[in-house]
Amino acid sequence: MARDVVNIQHKPRDRGDDVSSAKSWPDNTFLDSASEKDETETSTITQQLEEPVVMQADHTSATVAAAPVVVVDDKPPNGGYGWACVAACFWINAHTWGMNSAYAVFLAHYLSTNTFPGATRLEYALIGGLSISTALLISPIATTTTRLFGTRTTLFIGIFFETASFIGASFVTRIWQLFLSQGVCFGWGMGFQFVGSVSVPPQWFTTRRSLANGVAAAGSGLGGLTYSLAANAMLQSIGLAWAFRVLGIVAFVVNTTCALVIRDRNKQVGSTQLAFDYALFRKYEYCVLQVFGVFSMLGYVVLLFSLPNYAQQSLHLTSMQGSIVGAVFQLGQGLGRPPVGYFSDNFGRINMAGTMSFLCGLFCLVVWVFAKSYGVLLFFALIGGSVAGTYWAVSCLTRSRHHITI
Repeated sequence: MARDVVNIQHKPRDRGDDVSSAKSWPDNTFLDSASEKDETETSTITQQLEEPVVMQADHTSATVAAAPVVVVDDKPPNGGYGWACVAACFWINAHTWGMNSAYAVFLAHYLSTNTFPGATRLEYALIGGLSISTALLISPIATTTTRLFGTRTTLFIGIFFETASFIGASFVTRIWQLFLSQGVCFGWGMGFQFVGSVSVPPQWFTTRRSLANGVAAAGSGLGGLTYSLAANAMLQSIGLAWAFRVLGIVAFVVNTTCALVIRDRNKQVGSTQLAFDYALFRKYEYCVLQVFGVFSMLGYVVLLFSLPNYAQQSLHLTSMQGSIVGAVFQLGQGLGRPPVGYFSDNFGRINMAGTMSFLCGLFCLVVWVFAKSYGVLLFFALIGGSVAGTYWAVSCLTRSRHHITI
């Protein structure tokens, strides 16, 4: 913005000027001196005062009034286009975390068909652990790319890695190649997309943040339901290689569309996008939240990947029945997470998280341990899924300069 320029003309002062005006000078004794030297100095100062003085209007100037500053109250709309962003995050979660949940079906397939001779059960289980762990470990890098290049670029990077993981997995012939493709590479893709999208819904809401988070997180449940059944059907009909390729193509199309729809408000909310904020560890609330997240996710992942294989190995059910058990568990998540998020806004996030975690543990001990039939296992999958993994639905953490709110 161009600055105004003000020209101020000064006339020579004489001894008759107001005394108060003379006090504005550092030393006014030159007016009373009769020496030649003082007269010369007086003449010089008078000439300087006769020249026009140019002053620039600045916000630090006391002479020229500064222009009024207009402060825009950028309050989140608590809805509006935010619901479109929630829908986009819903489908991104469906095609990242939801597709990752379908690994339970792939795991059961690997174990029942001995797809890679010589591979152990532990090695197959490690693949599912790699995808989730690398997705979270890569978050500092994903956060940095979000700060430097924006949310959409971060999402596109994730889409590239996820698509490459599925296409690459369709050509593997050794178990270590599956580690790199379905494990590490898919985890990178999921991590970039998760970090790029997870902070967007809360930026659009004030009183319905947990509800928005719950709806977005429910996408993983719907995606898990859909792709648990679809993966099993494709494995039976078109084989492992083409099942990977179809999943890769579908994920690319859907996630690219969602990345074009998402619009963040990082500038409006003043998001700093720090890759790793050490100051958070001085807040005991944050440390407690992380401890809760570690143990919550540890139990959730075991439950998520074990149910279909448990159905086949322990109850001697078919692969189709095992995939249905996994799908019903995902259905429970899709149905349970929005209400959990809604009631978190009213009754408190910590209260809901603690209650849901207690119920999930109780159902495992009371129902799953005694599930000896297909029907009881389906019942457990539904009620267990509705209260499992609610960490993502209720963990709406905001940080100000002096405190943390959970």
